[in-house]
Amino acid sequence: MTAAPIHVSVLPAEVLEWLDPRPGQIIVDGTLGGGGHTRLMAEKISGDGGFVLALDRDPSAVAAAERNLAGLSVKVAQANFCELPQVLDELEIKTVDAVLLDLGLSSDQLADGNRGFSFESDGPLDLRFSVDEGESAASLIGRLQERELADLIYQFGEERFSRRIARRIVERRTERPIRTAAELAELVRRSVPRSQDRIDPATRTFQALRIAVNREMESLELALKRIPDYLRPGGRLAIISFHSLEDRPVKEAFRSDPRLKPLTKKPLRPTDDEVYRNPRSRSAKLRVAERV
Repeated sequence: MTAAPIHVSVLPAEVLEWLDPRPGQIIVDGTLGGGGHTRLMAEKISGDGGFVLALDRDPSAVAAAERNLAGLSVKVAQANFCELPQVLDELEIKTVDAVLLDLGLSSDQLADGNRGFSFESDGPLDLRFSVDEGESAASLIGRLQERELADLIYQFGEERFSRRIARRIVERRTERPIRTAAELAELVRRSVPRSQDRIDPATRTFQALRIAVNREMESLELALKRIPDYLRPGGRLAIISFHSLEDRPVKEAFRSDPRLKPLTKKPLRPTDDEVYRNPRSRSAKLRVAERV
């Protein structure tokens, strides 16, 4: 990951409007990434002891933030956002004013050729946010049975050609292991009929593998259970999701959790102007709830 982040944060104006960061507050950015949201909020809360506590599982993101956000009221920690209670306990912080989770993949991660997030990467097919956690995507597709692999791609990628893709992967690995992102992407493209979708045919398969190796849905479910207890009354929880697998549990938690009151009846979407400037924002959805 480069020292200067290239990631463009989505829905920045909406995040500032709904979280309304002020001097003296403590706000958590549970998905630091390129540090864009962290910087925007830190600039609003500097003074009176306020700061942004920024978490990320990716050690490269943490290291870059310590350089790029120097001088701002920011504390950075390498941790999964579902581990926020432990981080706050270590800092002896009982409650915070707001928490932001941006569940999207950082452009800085896509640009890192050694991680396999980019379909054209000749680097290792890894897909882990932290290479110290779990197994790589290459290892996963190398050991799963065909049916298990098909079910995973269908469940986490919502890919209707999952069985065909799984069969091709198993056929290929009997000849030689699939080691790079480019190899897998090309195999998937040859397995899926061309459609009118703008997205690359490999998108859903890569999404599924990334979610699986990072246990993303498990982390989100734990976060939705744990984080409300650490919000002060009136504190806000804002979550940006990018596909229905993420948005559904957020929507359900905001509606059914007695600790939360949803503030956004429908998810906030990027404007046409933002999508034009940042095409990766087009599928973003922001939901906000308040601690009661």
